[in-house]
Amino acid sequence: DEIFGHERGAFTDAKDRKAGRFERAHGGTLFLDEIGDMPLETQVKLLRVLQENEVEPLGGEKAIPVDVRVIAATKVDLASAVEDGDFREDLYYRLNVVPIELPPLRERADDIPLLVDHFLARVGGSYAVPQEVMAELCAYRWPGNVRELENAVERAVALAASDGVLTRDLLLEGALRRRAKGAPTDADAPLVTLREVVREAEARHIRRVLAGTHGHRAQAAKILGISRKNLWEKMKDLEIE
Repeated sequence: DEIFGHERGAFTDAKDRKAGRFERAHGGTLFLDEIGDMPLETQVKLLRVLQENEVEPLGGEKAIPVDVRVIAATKVDLASAVEDGDFREDLYYRLNVVPIELPPLRERADDIPLLVDHFLARVGGSYAVPQEVMAELCAYRWPGNVRELENAVERAVALAASDGVLTRDLLLEGALRRRAKGAPTDADAPLVTLREVVREAEARHIRRVLAGTHGHRAQAAKILGISRKNLWEKMKDLEIE
């Protein structure tokens, strides 16, 4: 009933009518997160709303017209879920009109400093992340993606000392805990050539150093032990912006 709403008396605790998210989003946009985890019964109701542009609250006798733009997100491979029978094929095609694939955070290391600054600005206060710690954040693979980074920043802020410095132990607590538990690493990664491994490691380390120096190429080149020209050539070859 949270999505579709309910009428008074629809169930024991329904003392008043409650508009669902579709009604409240009428004329606007509704974001449905983790759509891949939606039960099949709810998928049927959602499909009906998308096809008919009307919603029928639980316990209601008539449908209510709604004009809503829907944006859905999921970490699940919906195409595979359809094949496995866990997601309705008709709903999949109804939702898959303008697909946007967002690469995992580990492939967007350049975004990490920007995201950290964004999360810190949102919580307010004065906090600082040392360059060497930011470099480690950029090197970490973030299996939980942006949400894991957001939670790490919020936790670090909550436990920060009076000086406002966010340490490695605070920001990378999750990574350190996984390492201590012997969590799987890259052992299951696809086998590639040695050249590809070296190339990926070199690109990752250059991105890490650039993030740690906030994009200052002269300083990054000095840390890497190469000339600025050599760094520029490597960045071009490795397609590092």
